Amino acid sequence: MTAKNPKILCVDDEPANLDLLEALLVPQGYAVIKAENGNEALTIIEEQKIDLVLLDVMMPEIDGFEVCKKMKGNERYRNVPIIMITATSATDDRGKGIQSGAEDFISKPIDSTEVLARIRALLKIKDLNARLASVYNDITNMISFEEAMVMSFSPLTFDFLTKIDELVNHILRNKPDMTDKPEVVLVGFVDDKNMWQWYRFDAVPRFMNMTWIKKDIFHSIPKPVGCETRIFYMNEQEGELSTHQQLIEQLRSLPLKKVSNMVGVSSEMFCIIALNYGKVVSRYDAEILNSSVMQSLFMKSLALRVKETESAFEYLVFALGRAAEATDYDTGNHVQRIGEYCATIARGIGMSEKFSNIIRIQATLHDVGKIRIHTDILKNPKRLTTEEYDEIKKHPLTGATILGDHARLKLAKKIALSHHERWDGSGYPYGLKGDQIPLEGRILTIADQYDVMRSPRAYKPAFDHEKTCEIILKGDGRTMPQHFDPQVLRAFKETASQFEKIYERLKG
Repeated sequence: MTAKNPKILCVDDEPANLDLLEALLVPQGYAVIKAENGNEALTIIEEQKIDLVLLDVMMPEIDGFEVCKKMKGNERYRNVPIIMITATSATDDRGKGIQSGAEDFISKPIDSTEVLARIRALLKIKDLNARLASVYNDITNMISFEEAMVMSFSPLTFDFLTKIDELVNHILRNKPDMTDKPEVVLVGFVDDKNMWQWYRFDAVPRFMNMTWIKKDIFHSIPKPVGCETRIFYMNEQEGELSTHQQLIEQLRSLPLKKVSNMVGVSSEMFCIIALNYGKVVSRYDAEILNSSVMQSLFMKSLALRVKETESAFEYLVFALGRAAEATDYDTGNHVQRIGEYCATIARGIGMSEKFSNIIRIQATLHDVGKIRIHTDILKNPKRLTTEEYDEIKKHPLTGATILGDHARLKLAKKIALSHHERWDGSGYPYGLKGDQIPLEGRILTIADQYDVMRSPRAYKPAFDHEKTCEIILKGDGRTMPQHFDPQVLRAFKETASQFEKIYERLKG
C-alpha cells in the first residue's frame, strides 16, 4: 500500500532539475529522494521502499531506458510506477520508454500541473493494485489455512479455543514487515455459565501474547440482527472511527495506546475484533475473517453433535453390558472395571490412545451372550454339571450373534467371541492358540481373570490384590501363566498397581 507520505525517487544528472522537482513535490506532501545517475538510483531502489520514480532519459554511464529495464525486470520493483522525463518529444524515445516498461512519459520543460496530476493518478493505480494483491494474498492464505483446518479436523478431539488460537496466530502481525496484518486481536465468547469471556492477543516478534480482559465490551460492539452474524470495518483515515465512539472508548480503556483501522465479526455468542492494520481495511477483509470464524463455529457445532452422539453410543454400550451383568452374580461395576483394565493394558503394550479408548468402551460387552443363559445356571452356587458348563461355553458365540456385523461394534464382537480363548490353546469356543487369538481377546482374558478373582462368588471368597497377582503371574493349577499372551502378561505385571486403584475406585 502507498504510504501517507509517498517516497518519490527523482533521477537526473542536472542538480538544478532535481532541485526544481523537490520544490514542486515537497509542498504536496511527498518525500523526495534524489539521485544524479542511474547507478545511484538502482542502489537507492535496493535500499529503500520507493513509491514512484521520476526518471530522466539522457544520463551518463547508464541511461534512463536501462534503469527502467533493470527495475521492471526485478520482481521486487516491478510494480513501482516510472515516469520518464526527456528534453525531446521524439516519438522514438517515447516508444523506447514504453518498451522499457515505463508507465508514463513527459517532456521537458515540465508542466507542474501535468506532473502532479500524473503522479497522483499513478499512485492511485499503484495503491489499488496493491490492495487487490493484498486481498488476493489474504484470500489465498486463508484458503490454505482453512484447508489445513478441515484436513486436521477430528470431531472427538476438536477444541474450539485451540482453533481460535490458531486463527488469531494466523491473522496477527508476528513480523515487523507484515504491516498489512493487525497488531491486536480481541476475542470474546459466551461460556458455559452464559457469561462473556474476553481475551486480548498482542503481536510480539515470533510470539503471540494472550491476556484475559476483565471487562465485558460486548455492549459497545455493533450488534447482529437476530441470529445473523454482523461484520464491520472502520478506518481511521476516513473518519469512520467517530461513528462508533462508544466502542473506541472501550478499546482505549483496555488500555490500547493506539486504535486505528479495524475489522470485526460479531454474533450473539462470539465476537472477534482485529485492529491496528497497517493498511486501509475494507469489506473484503471483514468477509475473509468472517469466513474463517464461521468455519470454526461450524466445526464447533459439528464436533459437539458428534460428541453427543458418541456419548449416547457409549451410554448404550455400557447399558447393554450392565444388562448382561445383571443376569450373573451381583458384581457391581464389573463391566466398567473391565473396560478400564483393558485400556490400561492397551497403553502398557504401546497401543494408540484411540484404540485404548475404543477397547475401554467396547470391552464392557464381553459377556453380553450371557443374556440368553438361564440365571439358575449363572447363579448356581454348586459345581456346574458338564451340561451346565457346556451351556456356559456357548455365551461367546451367542454374544457375537447379538452384536452382529455393525462396523462400530466390530471390536466388541471380536472380544465377545475370543475372551475365553487361551494362549496355550486350552480355551473355548474354538481352542485358538497364540496369535490366532485377536489381541483384543488376549487383553480381555487377563482383565476378566483379575476382576473375577477380586470379586466374591457364592462358591469362593474375594481374593485381595496380592493374592490375585500371585495366581495370575505364578499360577494355581486352574489359572496358569501360559494361558496369557506373554506381552500382555508383562504389561499386567508392570501396571498391576493401576489395576488395584481401578478396583478400589469402582468396586461399588
